Amino acid sequence: MHMMCTKWPALLAGFLGVTLLWLPLSLQAQLVLSLAALGVMFFGMTRPKNTVFRMITFVFCGVLAMRYAFWRTTETLPSISEPQNFIPGLLLYIAEMYCLVMLAVSFFMLADPIKRVAPKVRSLDALPSIDVFIPTYNEDPELLAATLAAAKSMIYPRDKMSIWLLDDGGTEAKRSQKDPILALAATRRHEQLKALCKAMGVNYHARKKNDHAKAGNLNDGLRISKADLVVVFDADHAPVREFLKETVSFFMEDAKLFLVQTPHYFLNPDPLEKNLRTFGSMPSENEMFYSVLQSGLDKWNASFFCGSAAVLRRKALESVGGFSGQTITEDCETALSLHAKGWHSHYVDKPLIAGLQPETFVAFIGQRARWCQGMLQILILNRPFLAKGLTVGQRICYAGINLFWLFPLSRLAFMVSPLLYIFFSLEIYQANIQEFGVYALTYLIASFAMQSYLYGKVRWPWVSELYEYVQSLMLIGSIVSVIRNPRKPTFNVTAKGQTLNSDGLSPIAIPYFIMFYVLLAAAAYSFWRLATEPVASDLLLIVAMWNLLNLILAGAGLGVVAERKELRRNQRLPIRRHGLLRQGDRTWNIILLDASSGGVSVQFPEHEPDIDPDTDWSGVIEVRRGGRAVSFPVTIRSVRDFDGTNVFGFAYPERMPETFMAIAEIMYSDQGVLQDRISRRQIRIDIIRGTLRFLRWSMVESFRATGYLLGFTRLDKTESHADAPIVVKENNAQIPGKVQQMMTVNGERSHA
Repeated sequence: MHMMCTKWPALLAGFLGVTLLWLPLSLQAQLVLSLAALGVMFFGMTRPKNTVFRMITFVFCGVLAMRYAFWRTTETLPSISEPQNFIPGLLLYIAEMYCLVMLAVSFFMLADPIKRVAPKVRSLDALPSIDVFIPTYNEDPELLAATLAAAKSMIYPRDKMSIWLLDDGGTEAKRSQKDPILALAATRRHEQLKALCKAMGVNYHARKKNDHAKAGNLNDGLRISKADLVVVFDADHAPVREFLKETVSFFMEDAKLFLVQTPHYFLNPDPLEKNLRTFGSMPSENEMFYSVLQSGLDKWNASFFCGSAAVLRRKALESVGGFSGQTITEDCETALSLHAKGWHSHYVDKPLIAGLQPETFVAFIGQRARWCQGMLQILILNRPFLAKGLTVGQRICYAGINLFWLFPLSRLAFMVSPLLYIFFSLEIYQANIQEFGVYALTYLIASFAMQSYLYGKVRWPWVSELYEYVQSLMLIGSIVSVIRNPRKPTFNVTAKGQTLNSDGLSPIAIPYFIMFYVLLAAAAYSFWRLATEPVASDLLLIVAMWNLLNLILAGAGLGVVAERKELRRNQRLPIRRHGLLRQGDRTWNIILLDASSGGVSVQFPEHEPDIDPDTDWSGVIEVRRGGRAVSFPVTIRSVRDFDGTNVFGFAYPERMPETFMAIAEIMYSDQGVLQDRISRRQIRIDIIRGTLRFLRWSMVESFRATGYLLGFTRLDKTESHADAPIVVKENNAQIPGKVQQMMTVNGERSHA
């Protein structure tokens, strides 16, 4: 009864909103309506967690959007008798209507997000068996060792969990290919990883052929294993100890549940965060999807598999023939096929893995091109809006997620359209300043307000537009390719763990400079026209301001493609944990500040030893968990001053399986460390501060990038220290990472 009462105001608002959509209104009446709708919207935003107020906010934002669409359709399109104006005008109109459709879909998705808490396990004996799959293709052994160690450290009965490294870089086909150099590299990798897995007590498997990329690799893993549930981690995704504790119990409550997906948390910045220096202070790009959208999709039983950090039911996978491999986004495609069969999915909004994202702009674009093409493949080949077995809500959610990847078309339409009027006087948007203010400006205010309302804690003002812009210039070709031949795209592994030893421009930076300087020329010419034309039109003023916004966006985009050096191969995680440092019969209390798979940073809260970083000073660090000591050897690498206190950097002199288990213990024993890092940067900032910050980025970064282009900036190269080798055998056989040399493992000749 209470729910019925609380829904009536939202229904009344919806009825009122619909009646207002098509009323013929004067300009003055429309202004009053727009201001009233904005007022009701802002009132509804005062209680963001109340569903009724949320619906009222959505309805009146929808009123403004639809009134704008009605005016835009009936009053602003050029005459069809003027094709030079009508055709580009129609294309711009379609781009705007696409944005309105996506706005409506986002309202639907986020109507009532769900926050889930794991049910308690009643009996350990009733827990299902688990197979942990870690698919790999070309990742380094040290990266895999860290993930394997973290997976082994997960809290779960040992007799109910098996861990599998599924190696697609060492398949029989790879080891027997015609090119002897590539065959030798594949054989070397195969023997390295087989030895590593044996030393770490996990299973190694390499299939015969590399059919169907990652999906085929996972399906071969299903063939050789038999557990009730399957956990998938990417090669760079290290889970925290509580991962299974927070996910598996859902499957015991719902026999039709096929998926529990968790967020992807990243230790390192993406190129935008690195090059604009926002990492750690600004919410990361993926947090908008994982902290908001997936919870909204969960309401409609439409949260989907994201390729990693997920638990799946084997029985469900077998019912659809395993992981789907028709497209290059096998994760979303698999979820779609299972949802269509009536299976359920859950999303747990709690960071339970720590992974890596692309460090360079080229790798970033390569990853996004694969996502873009894969999602459009699903849209074209699987047609989720027509798929049998899906509910109406699921159809809308899947279609919206797939359609989103057409954003490069609309974004570039918005970037190019003002140029047509400034340079060629093509009137593709027919409106005067009063009409633009009453209809378009109020709609834009509502749109920005809703963006802040829905995503303010996870996305700062103008940052979405910047991410879209820097991707759009490069993804146009990907979209055209997949539309021409939906079955053509092939799966490419995203490069991770890359380093840059100097500042410099990305190899694909030139198109961004061309766009920036074209927009700059357009800005200068438009203001010259405004100053010199006897009767400058209202439309010219509108277009000039529009182009100026595009120029500011393009200026910030130059900062993204002006790469800053990145020497760190091993990303650090702040931990702040007590430990002991021992050397002989001497012992010091220490605070471990952060850790990585390469070393740790330490402070001495009491007595500080006299350690010279230029010597080979070494010792043993010990931490405790549950009364059990975990220790590992370290050697001094550096000493630096931080707020008047010395911080000592220690490296691991060698890394055995026990070392990686200790690394997993100090880095991934506490899920709260990841949650705290996310919470500290999810801070809402208002539109004024966000705009001022963005203006600063645009001005400063465009000058920095231009300096790189013209050679005004000195680009010094810096070399980083090599990491310790991985020791995988009692006889000290080693995997030295990227350095190629011969080694012997288990008495057999191996190539490292």
